[in-house]
Amino acid sequence: MVTTLYKWFSLALLGVFLTGAARPHPLYISVTELKHNPKDKILEVSCKMFTNDLETALEKMAKTHVDLSAAKDKAASDKLIEEYVERHLRLRLDGKPAVLHFVGSEKENDGTWSYFQVNDVPAVKRIDVVNDLLYDSFNQQIGIVHVTVGGQRKSTRLDYPDANASFEF
Repeated sequence: MVTTLYKWFSLALLGVFLTGAARPHPLYISVTELKHNPKDKILEVSCKMFTNDLETALEKMAKTHVDLSAAKDKAASDKLIEEYVERHLRLRLDGKPAVLHFVGSEKENDGTWSYFQVNDVPAVKRIDVVNDLLYDSFNQQIGIVHVTVGGQRKSTRLDYPDANASFEF
């Protein structure tokens, strides 16, 4: 199922890339990757969303126009992305709330990646995720969550309005 969604997501990205236009796409999807890095004792968090969908959500939150392509507004855009993701992605590691620390963001074709980390995570056995990224803007939203701990990767699909997932390692 995840492979099929990835193919649809890739085709949607390709369509926008080839036409050069941000047009409606067949899926409203975000991808969140959580990867435990035991050497550095951090949980690396990456979120990818269609840029135009993210702009819609950020505009709704900030009540102002948002253009993630404007280089001069990068610092302001990053602040909005940080605030938005922290509101809509919540993690518990072994039952304890995790604090996301913003690392940065970057555009890639018609998607935007945002990067966070959770510090001081020497080991983790259970990760609980509440992921409602873009749910406030699109009731067709799908969230794909990939979690890698100890070299073992687990994934799930969250369909609006379902936002909760748990992973045990």
